[in-house]
Amino acid sequence: MATKLWAALLVLFTTLLTSSAQILWKKGSALLTFDIFGILTNYYIIGGLLLYVIGGILMIVSFRGGEVSVLYPILATSYIWVSFLSIFFLSEKMNIFKWFGVAFIMLGIISIGYGSKDHIPGAL
Repeated sequence: MATKLWAALLVLFTTLLTSSAQILWKKGSALLTFDIFGILTNYYIIGGLLLYVIGGILMIVSFRGGEVSVLYPILATSYIWVSFLSIFFLSEKMNIFKWFGVAFIMLGIISIGYGSKDHIPGAL
């Protein structure tokens, strides 16, 4: 089965959703109390859970449009999204080692995409 471009883009969008969910969980963890009322009123945690559910559904849909060996490695972009989102929303710092890690992840994803270019029309 040839992987369709829409499937690859949908997986990429899914990673943005799940990465945003992780940022919400981090924010929610600061407010977390271990009682049922505290959990049910922690909107960051609930929002993160909803984003993960939506992301899971979209991931299943995207798998209909392509090969898992092409689509699944795109999930590694989550590390990149989380790195950037944590800078802006959590005021976290990136050092040179983290930037190298982001660069290597990007190179890996590009390599997989390049190696599968006859499977994704319009890909690198």
